Amino acid sequence: MMWKDKYTLGVEMIDQQHMELFERVESFLLVLRSKEPWERKVEKVKETLEFMKEYVVKHFHDEECYQRKMGFPDCDRHCEIHAEFTAEVQGFVQLFEEQGYEEPLVQKFAGKLLAWLINHVAATDQKIADHVHRLGVEA
Repeated sequence: MMWKDKYTLGVEMIDQQHMELFERVESFLLVLRSKEPWERKVEKVKETLEFMKEYVVKHFHDEECYQRKMGFPDCDRHCEIHAEFTAEVQGFVQLFEEQGYEEPLVQKFAGKLLAWLINHVAATDQKIADHVHRLGVEA
């Protein structure tokens, strides 16, 4: 299980969404590491891409609304980070459409996804929780 309790922000909606993201990425990685034929794996890749394209936008929107509501001081930078990641996902979508679902490219995408998810949730998003705790309000 990739999700760790220390990733919890104490904001139920955001924590639920993060868990869902971790679950999806984890099952995607398990498929990539499995012995299944590549054609079967490609189905999962496409499914994960579709999910990421839609869910990430929804999640980022919800998270940004929450940050504004809480007066999070670093909100603009955080939104930029979200926009950069969204653009990266779109870039991979475009590459897959142009080059096909080649294994090295898929592996690169999986690595990016995992690194981003852990860095963002474990580090960047924790700053939101710290801010909320400093305010002493219920999340």
